[in-house]
Amino acid sequence: MGAPARRTTQSATPAGAVGCLYAAGAGVLIPAMLLMWADGNGAGALILLVLLAASSIALGRRRARQAAELRHVRMLQSTEVARYHAMNPREFEHAVAFLCERDGCQGAQVVGGAGDLGADVVATAPDGRRLVIQCKRYGPTTKVGSPDLQRFGGTCYSVHGAQVAVVVTTSVFTKPAAQYAVNSGIRLFDEAALAAWATRTGPAPWLL
Repeated sequence: MGAPARRTTQSATPAGAVGCLYAAGAGVLIPAMLLMWADGNGAGALILLVLLAASSIALGRRRARQAAELRHVRMLQSTEVARYHAMNPREFEHAVAFLCERDGCQGAQVVGGAGDLGADVVATAPDGRRLVIQCKRYGPTTKVGSPDLQRFGGTCYSVHGAQVAVVVTTSVFTKPAAQYAVNSGIRLFDEAALAAWATRTGPAPWLL
């Protein structure tokens, strides 16, 4: 992309690692506090107790903040998916072309229609590769199957000269379709990946 897709801010240390560090620290501080108390060093034990309490509060706030960020991201993505489901197939193709343009592709254009031979959107990716996308605006209960992928695979490289071939859908892919895509080098963007791309919380197809 001309400007790389912005991902959600992530802390340098995963939440699980922070929890492990806290547990390890508590395992050291609590015995030390008990020893100090037994030795009559009440002040030292109190200081350790305060440190342990402060660490517990900080960990709780961190987890609450991460949970709130995750809820916000999921809400944005859910809204995007609902918006795409409300479009007709042609509108969806234009929406995908817009995403390509937004993220730095050159010459993005909608070419889908009668006789398109599987290509709906073509563009030049920011790194210069030719991008060919097929768009499947399906309902949530209709999966993109292997026959769809096979038809696209038969033309995306030989006819359209794709260097990056992508199928984008508002639904999901069947397992045979996913396996065919792996064997053929086709990149799959289901509704979750599409929503992440649209909300800048996940990568564009040419970055995978």
